[in-house]
Amino acid sequence: MGPEIRSVPQIWVTYDELAEIMGCDHAGAREAVAAIPLDCRKSRDGHTRAKLSPWLTELFFDRLVQRRLDRELAACAGNLRAMRERMEIRSSAAPKYQAAS
Repeated sequence: MGPEIRSVPQIWVTYDELAEIMGCDHAGAREAVAAIPLDCRKSRDGHTRAKLSPWLTELFFDRLVQRRLDRELAACAGNLRAMRERMEIRSSAAPKYQAAS
């Protein structure tokens, strides 16, 4: 068999979305598109979109995964806090026994 071919999905983002991915402002994203250079097209909705390079696509997916993990961790932390509160309520309601002296 020959070498495995990896395909990268085409992801087109607005300058504002690209700015969020790159951690810069709208103008910085426009400058990056010109400097890298990325393919750009005007969409039917009137916004110009840039096609992400493989490296930016990887960064895009990394950010998505990180956001999902952050949400999952926050939900788990909330569940743990709720369980702790329930356990504290139960332990305070349980009868107290004193050790024999």
